Amino acid sequence: MPKRIQSFSKSINEALEQSMRKNKNVIIIGLGVDDPKGVFGTTKDLNQKFKKNRVFDMPTSENSLTGFAIGVALEGKRPVIVHQRVEFSLLSMDQIVNQAAKWFYMSGGKKPVPIVIRLIIGRGWGQGPQHSQSLESLFAHIPGLKVVCPSNPFNAKGLLNASIKDNNPVIFFEHRWLHETVGDVPKKYFELDLGKSRYVNRGKDLTIVAFSYTVLMSLKIREILTKNNISTEIIDLLSLRPLDTKKIISSAKKTKKVIIIDNGWMQYGVSAEISALINDKLGGKIKVLRVGNTDSPIPSTVSLAKHSYPSLKDTLKKISKICNKKILVSKKDIPNIQADQPDKSFLGPF
Repeated sequence: MPKRIQSFSKSINEALEQSMRKNKNVIIIGLGVDDPKGVFGTTKDLNQKFKKNRVFDMPTSENSLTGFAIGVALEGKRPVIVHQRVEFSLLSMDQIVNQAAKWFYMSGGKKPVPIVIRLIIGRGWGQGPQHSQSLESLFAHIPGLKVVCPSNPFNAKGLLNASIKDNNPVIFFEHRWLHETVGDVPKKYFELDLGKSRYVNRGKDLTIVAFSYTVLMSLKIREILTKNNISTEIIDLLSLRPLDTKKIISSAKKTKKVIIIDNGWMQYGVSAEISALINDKLGGKIKVLRVGNTDSPIPSTVSLAKHSYPSLKDTLKKISKICNKKILVSKKDIPNIQADQPDKSFLGPF
C-alpha cells in the first residue's frame, strides 16, 4: 500500500475533524481556533466545516474558559480546549487540578469529565522565560489527569482520537518544532492506546528514553552511535501518565545502561521520575544518566539561551561516559544550527 505522507499539524486537524464527525458532542474552544491560520494549521477550516456552536473563540479568560468546558463536559459534551502556549493554561490551574481532575473521584465514579486540553510548547525565536517552558511534569504529578506527548504525525492522530474518546481529562502536549514534520498517516479514523509507549528501534548496548521532540534528537544520536558500533534501543514514551513502566524496566534490564532525555528541567521532572523508577525496581544495578535544560529560566537572547538547552555534543559526552567508550563525531554529524532552531528548514513563526 502506498504511503500517505502528511504533516503533524495536518494530522491533528484530521483527527479533530474525524472525531467531530464521529461524535456530535465534540466541540473545540480556544483563542484563535476559528482564525484563518487555525492555530498553526491544526484547526484550519474546521469552523467552516462545522457549525459555530462547535468551533468557537472565547474571551481571553482562561480560568472561565476551562470552567465552561468542564461544565459542558459534565453535561455530556466532549470539549477540546486549545492553548497556543502552555503558559496560558497556568491561569486555569485551579479548574484543571481541583475540578477536572477530581470530579470523577468526588462523585464516586458517576461524573466523568471527558475533556482534552491541547498545550503547545516549543522553545526558541526569542520566546524567553515566559513562553518557552515545557511543563509536562507539572500536570503528570496530578492524579486524575492523563498526560500525552506525541512525537510524530502518526501517533499524533491516533493519540488525539483516543484522548477525545477517553472519559478522563487528558492533557495533550504538542511541541511546536514537530508541527511541520511529516510521516505516513492512514486516512481512516484510528486510535492508539493511552498509557502505551513504543520501541522506535531495538538495540542491546544502550537504552534512550525520550518523548515528544526529544525522540527526534534521539534518532540523530542513534545515527552517530551506530557509526561507533553502539547498538541503541530508543523508547518513545508517548504517555507520561499513565507511564508504561514495564517497557522501561525491560529495556533497562537488557542494556544495563539508560540515558533519559528530558524536554524540560531535570529537577523534579520526567527524567527524575523515570530514574527513580529504575532505581526502585532494579536496586541501583543500572547505570542511569539524564539530559535536560539548565536549572534556570530561559533567556530571550540566543547567545544566552543556547546554554539552557542540552546540545548534541554534551549528550554524546554523557553517553561516552556511561558506555565507557570514546565516541568519534564528524562535523557532518552535528549540524551547525542555532539552539533555537531545530534545523535550517524551520522558519517559524511561534
